[in-house]
Amino acid sequence: MKKIFLFQMLLMLTLQTWAQRTVVSGTVVHAKTNEPVVGASVTMNELSVVTNEDGFFTLKSEREAESITVSHVGYRLQRVKLTGQPLKIHMQPVTIQLSEVLVMPKDARELVMKAIDKIPDNYSQQTELHHCFYREKAMKRQHYISVAEGVMDMYKTGYQRSMIHDKVAIRKGRRLLSPKHTDTLSVKVLGGPVTSMELDLVKNTGFLLNGEDLNHYDLHMEAPTVIGDRQQLVVSLKPRTILPYPLYFGRLFIDQETLAFTRAELSLDMKDREKATNAMLVKKPAGVRFRPRELSFVVDYRQGADGLMRISYLQTIFRFNCDWKRRLLATSFTAFCEMAVTSTTAEDVHPIKGRESFDQRDAFFDKVNYFRDSDFWQDYNIIEPTESLDKAVLRLLKKY
Repeated sequence: MKKIFLFQMLLMLTLQTWAQRTVVSGTVVHAKTNEPVVGASVTMNELSVVTNEDGFFTLKSEREAESITVSHVGYRLQRVKLTGQPLKIHMQPVTIQLSEVLVMPKDARELVMKAIDKIPDNYSQQTELHHCFYREKAMKRQHYISVAEGVMDMYKTGYQRSMIHDKVAIRKGRRLLSPKHTDTLSVKVLGGPVTSMELDLVKNTGFLLNGEDLNHYDLHMEAPTVIGDRQQLVVSLKPRTILPYPLYFGRLFIDQETLAFTRAELSLDMKDREKATNAMLVKKPAGVRFRPRELSFVVDYRQGADGLMRISYLQTIFRFNCDWKRRLLATSFTAFCEMAVTSTTAEDVHPIKGRESFDQRDAFFDKVNYFRDSDFWQDYNIIEPTESLDKAVLRLLKKY
């Protein structure tokens, strides 16, 4: 009888836990055109994901929730009550009407330098553990040839400290590679998750956000916009000097009120093909000619309940052509990486041990296993695969 009683108690606890769990799915679209809004941030109970290229998302929480919050640059913030499933969320584009008390800065460089000085006030100074979802995929022309994805822990010290102790560890991952003999070129991104961490421009200010590097750029004020319910000042930048390595074109988004960096959009200058190749290519097979086309990335930051900013999403795109000496036509390839921070904790945080950490010299694809399980991510928040990626994975699995 005692065993039966314990079983009943465990069953009741399990059912209670499941009853409290909230799973929300939906599609985010432009209110006027009904086009999907890609990369919109969806938040519930301090957990978050981003919409995929179809505008679709799924978000899971172990606690009950009454609403979700959806935001994207250039759209009005949406707070949506959870009254039915699945959701279809119509985002309203915003036309900025500047407050009369807002004086637009004339000197873009001065504004960026002020924002750099405000980093200690605007960003978390605690050591924290970010739970993340990471995906990289490679395409030959319009066809997927490899997919790798995983959940990771990112150990991150405060934004005033150096990155020397920041580490990434893979907790669960999977991969799939095309078995077709014609897809002979393997495209791998070296240091994928670590690169995502290093492209946190606000923490890694040696990359761009410092006076010396900014001297190589022309900076200009652009039309302001919004992210969520906050007005943003926008600064564009373009190279002004010629260096042994390529510079970037791009835009920086700065919160009007707090002067926090909220978003960065950068693309590598492709004018000098040799410099661009050195920046993008680690190694290639003998006899293959590499022609770079694009290297671009987006970094998003999100304000937490404590009012402080943290990295929330990063996306990187590599586009290039390869041709073989005996072939007349080049083949186009695209490598796409994205990382979303799904939750953050500052409680009971311990450093990631060296043997567990992912190394910059490693390829993520080589560190995870092949997969077949359709419920692989059942208990995790992920960036939902697009419909086309789902179909591509099914086709690749059938060929094994």
